[in-house]
Amino acid sequence: MTSILPPLQHTIDSIAVPGILVDHRHTQDGDGLARLPEERAEFAGSVLKVRRASGAARIVARTLLSRFGQPPRAIPKSTAGMPLWPDGIVGSLAHDSEVAVAAMAAQREFASVGVDVEPAEPVAPDLLDIVATAREREEMRDDPCHGRLLFSIKEAIYKAVYPLDRMFLDHHDVEVSLSSGAGTAVVRNGRTVSFQYCVAARIVVLAFIPAPRAVV
Repeated sequence: MTSILPPLQHTIDSIAVPGILVDHRHTQDGDGLARLPEERAEFAGSVLKVRRASGAARIVARTLLSRFGQPPRAIPKSTAGMPLWPDGIVGSLAHDSEVAVAAMAAQREFASVGVDVEPAEPVAPDLLDIVATAREREEMRDDPCHGRLLFSIKEAIYKAVYPLDRMFLDHHDVEVSLSSGAGTAVVRNGRTVSFQYCVAARIVVLAFIPAPRAVV
């Protein structure tokens, strides 16, 4: 009997955190044209699929901005490659070859958020040692996608941490503790980051750092 996977937004909704909006879009042929002039120059040298995916991510982001009462606006990249958000907003973008995802929150509630999306497929065996620490390998479940999940979690955590600490991280600079659908990670500077994740046709991870004194 063939199993039917739930719609992607349904699985994304299952990792919802109060105060953080997360949405997605399946990329389409014309999405590259959705980039505003300030965004086009940054991707002028990119291949078509990257221009299309970056446009799709910004379509989702502008939709979320409207839910915060913000007008449509360009979302350029910083020199480090992170998206630049309007004052009072924190956010994150991600995409693979078929799906774009955006996450967004008010800065008064969250210091930073990070999001990642990956196909629910195993990573190559020779990449597992690069992604997972020794302790993480000892705790790995008998799940062919576990390595990909760890990769995605660490990508989302990096996106949440970098805007605050301006520190480049490799995969072994982040150590993850998993439970069902959620967990925490410790970064090499001692910062602890919470995350939620879902696994269906896609792996989607939301990492978040509450603002000081914010209650989640």
